[in-house]
Amino acid sequence: MSARQRRIHEKLTAAYSLSYLDVADESSGHNVPDGAQSHFKVTAVGSVFADQSRIARHRMVNKLLESEFEGGMHACALHLYSDEEWQQRQSQAPQSPDCAGASKRAADGA
Repeated sequence: MSARQRRIHEKLTAAYSLSYLDVADESSGHNVPDGAQSHFKVTAVGSVFADQSRIARHRMVNKLLESEFEGGMHACALHLYSDEEWQQRQSQAPQSPDCAGASKRAADGA
């Protein structure tokens, strides 16, 4: 687990009582230097998100992760669900799309 990935995980678990949390470092799929720790995907599930709009959920988590953005994190895809929504999704978050035009394969000429 990368240092930033660990910090994101720790911040979320300290702030919220979550029934599920996955923090994925997706930096390797982007045209960034090795070890950049710049692109992440967070899937978080908990009652804290019940009765909150999607934008309110994102604002909550983005505020919590503000120092990570200030420290060089470029992107963080957020998939935030109440427990009921997570069950309805059959415990599956969407797959991240390929990086649009900036993948390492494109940069390597593949």
